[in-house]
Amino acid sequence: MKADALVAGAGFAGATVARCLAEAGKKVVVAERRSHAGGNARDGHDAHGVLVHRYGPHIFHTSSDRVFRFLSRFTGWRPYEHRVLSFVGGRYYPIPVNLDTLNLLYGLDLDEAGAREHLDRVREAGRPEVTSEDVFLARVGRHLYETFFRGYTRKQWGREPSQLSPSVARRVPVRTNRDDRYFSDPRQGLPDDGYSALFGRMLDHPNIRLLLETDFVEARKGVRAGHIFFTGPLDEYFDRRLGPLPYRSVVFEHLHLTDVERHLPLACVNHPGDEPYTRVTEFRQMTGQPHSGTSILREHPSPEGDPCYPVHGPEAETLSDAYRALASAEPGVTFLGRLGRFEYLDMDRTVAASLEAADRILEGGMA
Repeated sequence: MKADALVAGAGFAGATVARCLAEAGKKVVVAERRSHAGGNARDGHDAHGVLVHRYGPHIFHTSSDRVFRFLSRFTGWRPYEHRVLSFVGGRYYPIPVNLDTLNLLYGLDLDEAGAREHLDRVREAGRPEVTSEDVFLARVGRHLYETFFRGYTRKQWGREPSQLSPSVARRVPVRTNRDDRYFSDPRQGLPDDGYSALFGRMLDHPNIRLLLETDFVEARKGVRAGHIFFTGPLDEYFDRRLGPLPYRSVVFEHLHLTDVERHLPLACVNHPGDEPYTRVTEFRQMTGQPHSGTSILREHPSPEGDPCYPVHGPEAETLSDAYRALASAEPGVTFLGRLGRFEYLDMDRTVAASLEAADRILEGGMA
């Protein structure tokens, strides 16, 4: 089979670049090892008829006009602003830390100025931010770090925050007002009829051939392509010749509760304590779907299974830089996505990078 491009993976990275190339008149083969498109953003109705996200909650948020315009060609949007609580000591607290978190936790009555003053007193200002622990201590101090972040981070990543790069902790905002939204981007929401429908439309083009349950190695043997876009694990492409990069997986425990209209106070609750799971999600609070019961998801991080998150620590940074050097020298191959770039990317940044990659290839000319 001959094609202008072979794309490994049908998640956001692969589907975006495939659609751009197809609309430019290029023949594209997309090889996806799973039985479905959409990657970890895949959703669908469970056995009880509730629309759930199979691989954990995916909330779209962006500040990019280009990304929003591109995806809006394939879906309408249900407005939804994600809010998260942390369950500690039998009580729920807003996360990220904000004014209400401080007042509830310490029994105070601070205003915004008072919240700033409180954080200034407790944080370890001037601390060099070498690790994630340093970032948390420099921003919120020891007690808030121990209460909300250390246990959660340890469960999520399988190591202490002191063993993680500062980029991990810097993803978590801290506020001194009452803004309890997890994200502050101007556009936030969910595809109005689901992510799977979005991907179905994105990959529905006469110049795209989607091969499900097809491994990239096998596809490469049968497809002569002018260019390859690889969205799988970066080290896997090179047969882990420099050693394995650390990725974190998740075991997804889906449960249905009958005759329960609402199980959680909000759609998502973090558990930084001794529970074996990091968070619980109740999907009907996100989708607004009417139903007599409710479906929830508990996430159990695991060192084994399909890679979900690149783990960033000092040793991983050195190894990933070495793999990126190999990648930059690989002719005719572009590495995309969270796994292919070994970078903790949100959905919008993944789409943006794929749009830019398609631009570069098309502008440079494609065989």
